[in-house]
Amino acid sequence: MNTISKEIQDLSITSLESTMNKLTNAYNTMTEKGSSTALVKKRLNAVKIGLESLKGVWNKESFNYNEEIIMTSKEVLQGILPSIEKQIAKAKKGSSQKTLNERRLTALILAIKSLENRLM
Repeated sequence: MNTISKEIQDLSITSLESTMNKLTNAYNTMTEKGSSTALVKKRLNAVKIGLESLKGVWNKESFNYNEEIIMTSKEVLQGILPSIEKQIAKAKKGSSQKTLNERRLTALILAIKSLENRLM
């Protein structure tokens, strides 16, 4: 995890922060409409924990979650990967959407690896 370039680290953190903002906005909108928010809330929490795990490794920030929460977050993040991979496959080559999703995929994979390392 420490052999990841500073550029990839920065892009990954930015990507996960952007994902958190997107999920927060979706959660707020769904709450206002009275829609079920369980999935969005679960994903938002998992992305937050994944982001904190990466920051903990790369920026020496604190990370205080128990094994159960880490495992659940890892599983939720793994569940997001197939939809992002489909979006990448559908996106036009060189498009900003493709770049955004490729960065998101990289960030999620790194977050999953970081969480896995905490379970060892």
